[in-house]
Amino acid sequence: MTLLDTDASKDVFITGISGFLGSHLADAFIEDGHTVAGNDNFSGGYESNIPEEAEFYHVDCKDVWDMKEAVAGADVVYHTAALAYEGLSVFSPARINESIYQSTTATLAAAADAGVDRFVYCSSMSRYGENETPFTEEMEPQPQDPYAVSKVAAEEMVELMADVHGFEYVIAVPHNIIGPRQRYDDPFRNVAAIFINRMLQGKQPIIYGDGEQKRCFTFIQDSVRPLQKLGYYDDVTGEVINIGPDDEFVTINHLAETIADVLDFELDPIYKPDRPQEVKLANCSADKAREMLDYETEYTLREGLEEMIGWIDDRGAKEFDYHIECEIVNQQTPDTWTNELI
Repeated sequence: MTLLDTDASKDVFITGISGFLGSHLADAFIEDGHTVAGNDNFSGGYESNIPEEAEFYHVDCKDVWDMKEAVAGADVVYHTAALAYEGLSVFSPARINESIYQSTTATLAAAADAGVDRFVYCSSMSRYGENETPFTEEMEPQPQDPYAVSKVAAEEMVELMADVHGFEYVIAVPHNIIGPRQRYDDPFRNVAAIFINRMLQGKQPIIYGDGEQKRCFTFIQDSVRPLQKLGYYDDVTGEVINIGPDDEFVTINHLAETIADVLDFELDPIYKPDRPQEVKLANCSADKAREMLDYETEYTLREGLEEMIGWIDDRGAKEFDYHIECEIVNQQTPDTWTNELI
């Protein structure tokens, strides 16, 4: 594989730099000697996550004029910022679409104006919907919820803007990332974090449906390394690449059991009705990442959960923060949200 530029001459800009993925990515680039800048509006991250060495802009991705000022001078842009709420998007589609499609469009405009070399867009496994597993990059997207629809539309905007304005792009598809710095007081997303936070408070995990939905989970460091390569490998331009494991394809019940075992917690889950539009089986093939990025994992699911549990336990369990209001409230809206039961 050909390297575009492996030294530290590339200036990297990361949207969502106070968030879970963005902050870890920033740390990795800084460690490699790159100049790093980024922005955030703190809708899903913590100020303490931002590396001291990074130049920070407290601006929202959808504010194009502020973004133009922030992105100026960057060589590579990683767009990691998003309100990643698949389930909630069914009941708050306007808010989620604004954070995905509008924000991506404004960030692309800023990147094009700055004359960046490459734009790395972090999409979502939700793009595949009800396709047969394992999902491969050649599959036609079948988005099942407003979040996924917005992600796929944003991918198309990335391709169009890159073609018109002459910069390179890569579409990364990381999925179900877990680890330290993930927000764990959010009742709407991050199933492993929610389970851990509840169990640390002596509360049983709440599971939607029968818990037989299946997922593969990725430890954060196993995502960061291949994502970095997308910024400078030459032969990945214009590609869609899944980033995440395709082994340890486990049920949500198994996830709860593993966390309970690590915590020595007596498990008796609370089961709630299915959430509408939830994809039951979601697993991405890692074959393309193995071929193009030498992708491999270093952490098993249990090892990743142990790291995550230790980090959350050190900081202490928290009450859940219902920080996004449901735009649609009807008989399908989960009562865990409307009645703040989590």
